[in-house]
Amino acid sequence: MDQSVEFSRADRARAVGRLCDFIVRSIDSARAVEAPFYHLQLERVFPDDVYASMLAAMPQASDYRPLYGQNQCNVLEDGTHTRVKIDLFPEYIWHLPAEKRVVWDIVGRALCSEAVKAAFVRRLAPALARRFGPDYAKVGMYPIAILTRDVPGYKIDPHTDSRWKGITVQLFLPRDASHPDIGTIFHEKLSDGSLPKRTQMKFVPNSGYAFAVGEDTWHSADQVGPEVTTRDSILHTYFVDAGLLRVLRNRGKRIGNFLRNELRHYAPR
Repeated sequence: MDQSVEFSRADRARAVGRLCDFIVRSIDSARAVEAPFYHLQLERVFPDDVYASMLAAMPQASDYRPLYGQNQCNVLEDGTHTRVKIDLFPEYIWHLPAEKRVVWDIVGRALCSEAVKAAFVRRLAPALARRFGPDYAKVGMYPIAILTRDVPGYKIDPHTDSRWKGITVQLFLPRDASHPDIGTIFHEKLSDGSLPKRTQMKFVPNSGYAFAVGEDTWHSADQVGPEVTTRDSILHTYFVDAGLLRVLRNRGKRIGNFLRNELRHYAPR
């Protein structure tokens, strides 16, 4: 991917289209696994040259803003934020240098495309049908892709994700496979309420997973240790976009996050 100049609108459309096609093929070829809940295991999500461009275009630490988490679970006692983010919408990334903005603009547009959404809905059909019924494909889904960075101290306990969410996707972005053991853990909930670990996604380059959010989709992440510099990934979430309340919430959240992001850039430092 050429990062040297801003793309024209036509060039950008072609680049987004090519990337959409590749991602859709990756989703269609992903391995579907039934246990401990239905999920996809993704490999080579992006073309090799695009993935290399993404790594080269990683933002600086100051470009991210905190992702506090529920009950500020991503904030340590000393005030350190263990998870930070950049929303991959055009209005969020325009502060990035042009050569980086080109990359993340194309990636964000491709991930939020109708073609990619349709592919995830198609491959996750069994789990979506269990939650939404036979008309699952007609349920609105609002995509939000965010580039996240976890640092030592980050962890998250077993949880199933909010019911506001319809599909959860995480795409791992390490530079190498030196820390495969920090991938997301999937759990099974037993009749006694315990949540034993059943499988763990490997944190290796250009890989990831996807699942339809349900009552059984328990997952977690162990604490990131000091041997890890950053745990970079894209969290790509499809929020249920059915009914006036959800429609207004999804768009209002996007606008609110944009305003907070702008205020952060212009606030005195």
